[in-house]
Amino acid sequence: MTREKITTADGGTLELFTTGGELAAGGSGVVVVPASMVTAADYSKFAQKLSAALGRPVHTFNRRGRGESSPQPEDYTLDVDIRDLSEVMKHTASTDVFGHSFGGAVALHAARTLPVERLAVYDPAVSVNHSVKAEWTSEYERATAAGDFDRGLAVLVKGVETEGAFARMPLSMLTLVTKLTSGTPMGKQMRELMQAGVREIKAVIAADMPAEPFLELPLETLIVVGEKSPAYFGVACGQIHDVLSGSSYTILPGHGHDGVIRAPDKLIAELSDFFSG
Repeated sequence: MTREKITTADGGTLELFTTGGELAAGGSGVVVVPASMVTAADYSKFAQKLSAALGRPVHTFNRRGRGESSPQPEDYTLDVDIRDLSEVMKHTASTDVFGHSFGGAVALHAARTLPVERLAVYDPAVSVNHSVKAEWTSEYERATAAGDFDRGLAVLVKGVETEGAFARMPLSMLTLVTKLTSGTPMGKQMRELMQAGVREIKAVIAADMPAEPFLELPLETLIVVGEKSPAYFGVACGQIHDVLSGSSYTILPGHGHDGVIRAPDKLIAELSDFFSG
């Protein structure tokens, strides 16, 4: 894996990781747009397996607010990540894009205007006809304003519903869990990214639209939803699939929202087949 930094048009910095760079002769790579609450490093296993299966490079970058990339601006909107994705695509000469969760929302909105040839998403956190509501954000803001970051993180985890059994705990018990895990690598990372994560959820809601504008997406679009993922991912994906006649919609059996991070062979095979045309 190689690491480099890209300077964006607005003077920002993006940290870019390339797996399988020696395979560039096999064709342009696939750009991975990461989810909220994670960093590019969390996709190492996924990138290695997909690159090996494709025989092509896989490029993963830290979106703003992560790693050594620039901080998110205070007036952050989805357009910031869309412009950054455009920069990464140009820098890597890539036209294939994969987005996970919030990264899937970025990819779906971006592919309406950027030169994406093949687009695949897993559990995209896109809001279609108000499928994402996030009424919990006001409670999160009250908790963090009061300095209760344990409770704020618990509200976030319970609100997005992506952490399986943890999200189903009573809030008081989940708050205790977040406090007890605050010293672990995962606990530290989630605290570092929680403000950016909530800002991104608000951006998704602000970008809500009907399904019809997604007709501008590439004809070759693959939508994957985890069998055990929260239902709201499937609601939006089903509406996009209904209007996009050339899209493929599939469910990854036995996996939830972290299916991409786990990189099961079935998902790698499906993505490899898709990106191989």
